Amino acid sequence: MTNPLLTPSDLPLFDQIQPDHVAPAIDQLLADANTALDTVTQSAFPASWTGIAGVLDVATEKLGRAWSSISHLNAVADKPALRAAYTAALPRVTEFWTRLGADERLYAKYKAIDPSTLNPEQKQAHTLAVRNFVLSGAELQGEARTRFAAIQERQAELSQQFSEHALDATDVYAYLATADEMAGIPDDVQQAAAQAAEADGKNGFFKLTLKMPCYLPVMQFARSSALRETLYRAYVTRASELGDPQFDNTPLMHEILALRLEESQLLGYPDFGTVSVVTKMAESPKEVIDFLRDLAGRARPYAEQDLADMRAFAADELGLHDPQAWDWPYIGEKLKEARYAFSEQEVKQYLTAPKVLAGLFKIIETLFEVNIRRDDAPVWHPSVLFHRIERHGKLVGQFYLDPTSRTGKRGGAWMDEVRSRWLRPDNGQIQTPVAQLVCNFADGVNGKPALLTHDDVTTLFHEFGHGLHHMLTQVNERDVSGISGVEWDAVELPSQFMENFCWEWDVLKHMTAHVDTGEPLPRALFDKMLAAKNFQSGLQTLRQIEFALFDMLLHTGHDPAQDIMPLLNQVRDEVAVLKAPVYNRSVHTFSHIFAGGYAAGYYSYKWAEVLSADAYAAFEETADSTGLPNIETGRKYRQAILEAGGSRPAMASFKAFRGREPQLDALLRHQGMAATPA
Repeated sequence: MTNPLLTPSDLPLFDQIQPDHVAPAIDQLLADANTALDTVTQSAFPASWTGIAGVLDVATEKLGRAWSSISHLNAVADKPALRAAYTAALPRVTEFWTRLGADERLYAKYKAIDPSTLNPEQKQAHTLAVRNFVLSGAELQGEARTRFAAIQERQAELSQQFSEHALDATDVYAYLATADEMAGIPDDVQQAAAQAAEADGKNGFFKLTLKMPCYLPVMQFARSSALRETLYRAYVTRASELGDPQFDNTPLMHEILALRLEESQLLGYPDFGTVSVVTKMAESPKEVIDFLRDLAGRARPYAEQDLADMRAFAADELGLHDPQAWDWPYIGEKLKEARYAFSEQEVKQYLTAPKVLAGLFKIIETLFEVNIRRDDAPVWHPSVLFHRIERHGKLVGQFYLDPTSRTGKRGGAWMDEVRSRWLRPDNGQIQTPVAQLVCNFADGVNGKPALLTHDDVTTLFHEFGHGLHHMLTQVNERDVSGISGVEWDAVELPSQFMENFCWEWDVLKHMTAHVDTGEPLPRALFDKMLAAKNFQSGLQTLRQIEFALFDMLLHTGHDPAQDIMPLLNQVRDEVAVLKAPVYNRSVHTFSHIFAGGYAAGYYSYKWAEVLSADAYAAFEETADSTGLPNIETGRKYRQAILEAGGSRPAMASFKAFRGREPQLDALLRHQGMAATPA
């Protein structure tokens, strides 16, 4: 049997990969990688950067590519057999990478490399490699080394279980609503819910789920407070001790935190927060905590004003004198409609997925002097699109786009690497980068194209920012090309930067066409959207700070054996102006920090917002009289930030673009928090 995971192919054979291919492929690739490791660590093998890369990196890249394909399918096409195959292989793959990162012989070989023989990209990659060996336990001995390896393996298992519980607890929930309960909910959501109920043989009902394209519109628009409460309670107790016991993430969270603390102490650090910032722009957990508390103090007056406005509106216009947690999204949406005379649903009719995508491609092509064209590749689902990016007719990168939500697909949105740009040491050829861009938008109904909310559009631009960082790099050293080697708290700069264009009329007008009439978005409606842009920005800022501060405190002063909720409540008391119910267990699905690489790093979103807002200010300062972005500024940004990737520290790239260090002013101005609130 030909194994598609082992078949030489330019791109993954996603349409052929089956669960029974996983084990034999991983067996073979691990054997090859171990042979390569043994080869380069022989005493007679020269301590040469390109020599090691030509043997070891070539073998590990094959393993990494195959495992990336398996992991990706597990995230976007989860089925019992695939999950079982993935889970069975995970410990062995984790064990290899852990052992590789801590291999004393390989560490010694890297330390023996003469930096004067390296070009600037290789020097940066070498510096980071030596640092990462230390953080991976390469200097540990005896029992400490064995224990460190066991911790890595167990953490990988626990993170996977955490993700599975969050996915399963979301997928398994369904509420059959009556027509009366559906009052106020948008037509397209009602149609999708009716079709889902019909598919289950429940004609006449509406099947509501906890997936975001269904859950959020119910919370924003359902007139029935009881229905909103039912879904809210189910949503915020997912994967906790208050939900289905088989999906309870509580014990996993305690064990993950305990292992992170133990790992940190083995490496000689007091806590995981301190380990985390070693690879980031921030110098210490204290600097992060001070930054968050400073920003919280600046945002709090605006958040208090936001809440006061909502309370008054709820009482005066909606007859709600004691609003509960499930009422706030509804109140907020109604207040926005009243204040700005438009609704998200009205805007959504103009944002069809094909038109939005065409508009996104237009701004990328204009700003970064590239062309985007359809391309062919094996895909994992019929709705997946594949494109190529060219400059002057030459291939720069390619990407898959998987836009729609479906059963078996993990929630949220993300960019992942299929392969990185690399001057391959085995054949001397440039390998162009390939990315996967994944979103979870609602699908089209009744033959009409999918409709996106403006938030969906922003999410799409955000993920494309990550994708452009990965694909437009001109760095030839794999470990520092694209997003590789970029400090984690700077990696969100290009993604958040792209979001700004969703608020530019000259960009947005090109990506709108009413789903029924084809008419573009009226300027008057856009002006209302713009006026509403910073609606509740104070509350939204505090919400993000609440998550970020909780994350850092959880990984610095918290005892992993203790209940997590008191700390969360303490942070909420300090930061939030809108209090959550005592049963709210949103932290139990906080996949970013328990399964997604953001542990003691969730603050990165806010940290990078400072960078991205200041970077975008350069475009505002150089725009022409009609507001169109300056191509020279786009070229400078592309060269200084996107093309440079991780080949130098993020601050050096920022200074190369901006000519100075970042300033907070642009962020506060962009979010409407530069002046004293009314």
